[in-house]
Amino acid sequence: MKQKYISYSPTRTKSLGKKLAQDILKISLRRKAIVIALKGELGSGKTTFLQGFAKGLGIKDKILSPTFVIMKKFQVFHPASEQSSVQGESSKFQWFYHIDCYRIKKPEELLALGFKEIISNPQNIVAIEWADKVKKILPKESIILDFRVKGEKEREIKMKSIS
Repeated sequence: MKQKYISYSPTRTKSLGKKLAQDILKISLRRKAIVIALKGELGSGKTTFLQGFAKGLGIKDKILSPTFVIMKKFQVFHPASEQSSVQGESSKFQWFYHIDCYRIKKPEELLALGFKEIISNPQNIVAIEWADKVKKILPKESIILDFRVKGEKEREIKMKSIS
């Protein structure tokens, strides 16, 4: 399924990210992590989108691109109404990994950081900025977000969904 969104402000871009995160939290766990691959030029809104996305996961930390550390890990917080689910907390998403591949030269560099183990855990949600640099190791089921600058404040976000 493909969808296209137009954003005219960082606030709107963040709210799109928050909405996607809230939708993902409603999904039943799968056999592997949910992977969101973000593509687009510098300044196209990838990090802004992920700031809203992290907020939608209940993360209160300030979200900045981990350009120099490459990867950051945050605990996912579920709304109180979900805490007492019949399935129990073990069936919920636990971790959000924010990966920035801007400085990655070869996909193998990401593999050296434990990428295969991270995406093998169904309790993880993984967002990868500059995903085009590691496309050959991305899972086929990844959600692809393509960001385009259309004007000074206008951004186009195309999403190719797994469902």
